[in-house]
Amino acid sequence: MEQQQMRLRKAEISELQVIWKIFQQAIEQRRRDGSSQWQDGYPNEQSIRSDIENSYGYVLCDRENIIAYSAIIFDGEPAYDVIEGQWATDGDYVVVHRVAVSDAAKGKGIATRLFGMIEELAVANGVYSIKVDTNFDNVPMLKILDRLRYIYCGEVFFRGSARKAFEKLLSREQ
Repeated sequence: MEQQQMRLRKAEISELQVIWKIFQQAIEQRRRDGSSQWQDGYPNEQSIRSDIENSYGYVLCDRENIIAYSAIIFDGEPAYDVIEGQWATDGDYVVVHRVAVSDAAKGKGIATRLFGMIEELAVANGVYSIKVDTNFDNVPMLKILDRLRYIYCGEVFFRGSARKAFEKLLSREQ
């Protein structure tokens, strides 16, 4: 997949079924990997609908095909107000939640490319920090965060359970 053909844009409500199909694949992948993440009915179709209605839902497209989804939130995350550990910064940040990649695009570096585009979006909006959390047993996401040099900051509690919390400081020259 050529990067020139890929673009990140806001999701549209008419795309909900396509996005939900990608999530069903991702939920099943988490189950096959032995992860407890996303095995309790969350995320669900309503949470994705809410993302889109609140302008948090973004899709990564290869030409016109949706190949990945993420909630990208510039409004902060209340669950991040309390951390067992310490965030690297106290200023504005972008939150990344609910990352899912289509089975058809797996193994092609799409999640890494998605994070790169999220970083570009943050900088374009004058925000130089990204915060993200993930389950302790989500090995693929932990590897991506390590590869992209996210800093482990501690634990946050999200939806009643502890999650690993990471932050990346972005350069103003990106």
